[in-house]
Amino acid sequence: MQRPQHGGNRAWGAAIAGCPAEAILDFSASLNPLGPPQSVLQALARALSAPDPVVISRYPDPDYRELRTCLARRWAVDPEWIFVGNGAAELLTWAARDAQGREVWLPRPAFGDYERALRAAGVTLRGLDLWPSQGSPTLALLQKGIRADKTGRVLWLNNPHNPTGRLFLRQDLLPLLTQFEQVVVDEAFMDFLPGDAPQELPPLNAGSEVGELPRSQTLIPHLEAHPNTIVIRSLTKFFTLPGLRIGFAVGHPDHWRRWRQWRDPWSVNGLAAVAVAAALADEDFRRRTLAWLPMAREHLLSGLQALPGWDPWPSQANFVLVRCPGSATQIQEKLLRQHRILVRDCLSFPELGDRYLRIGLRTLTEQEQLLSACREILENS
Repeated sequence: MQRPQHGGNRAWGAAIAGCPAEAILDFSASLNPLGPPQSVLQALARALSAPDPVVISRYPDPDYRELRTCLARRWAVDPEWIFVGNGAAELLTWAARDAQGREVWLPRPAFGDYERALRAAGVTLRGLDLWPSQGSPTLALLQKGIRADKTGRVLWLNNPHNPTGRLFLRQDLLPLLTQFEQVVVDEAFMDFLPGDAPQELPPLNAGSEVGELPRSQTLIPHLEAHPNTIVIRSLTKFFTLPGLRIGFAVGHPDHWRRWRQWRDPWSVNGLAAVAVAAALADEDFRRRTLAWLPMAREHLLSGLQALPGWDPWPSQANFVLVRCPGSATQIQEKLLRQHRILVRDCLSFPELGDRYLRIGLRTLTEQEQLLSACREILENS
């Protein structure tokens, strides 16, 4: 079976572990272990049990007006500035096609789907090394070599950064937006930071060090001043809805006039639209998640730091990148065969090679199970 390029492939892990997929404890997918919210499950049950279950018996509104209005209300933008898609993956495909004929600057290491989408679109790809020998990636490296003429130049960014979990400050991102003809910012993990609602956003100078940046740095409130910029968001990670495939992009409506010509009709199904409305209204689930996450992250970080030779990176996302003392894929295989635990290797990030694992946060009990398994592997190696 081919090695997966993404997390969450329990079938692959089960084939190695020799067990049913349901028996795998999955740390490879960066999903919220507290979800899906009961409010979402109840909303879906009501929609499906109605005398006329229109969510599956009728075609969705091809313009998704109610869904876009719901999302626009949450992020305080005009519904015309919202474009919904079949997960963030579909939106990345259209963003890549939008960049055809231009030069795309892509900081690396980067999520593998970026390069997949960009190469499929036939763009000129310019990789930027944001992997210094020590410390976290820094956007200051982007300032080097930028030409005065921005024509034909596109920038793709990821914030919080995957796979490091680094959060970039808005005050550092905003000057970059004027130096490119188009900017695409993937904020797939931004939901996991408090202060994402417009009325809760921190001032531009909030925070200075990674450990002091607990609040959202979303660029959504600044898109009107920067119509060349698109923000892509995922709704599946925070609410644990990857099977429903739902994401959205925020940007000037001129972008969507092009994208609508390319996409298939009804790319978002009716059940996903029902789930989004219920999820966004569930403030209790949001509060519980944001209260759980810092404690779980600190628990995993400190536990990994206590393992001899393991070097975890500080993170503001719901995952931790850790440098292993030996082959990461060998550790991954031992965890599967001996403990039925799946972690994500980082081979899809070529800059990292076979020395890093990316581990998603789970409950404290499950994390203790992982840490105990890692200690056992180290003791027997």
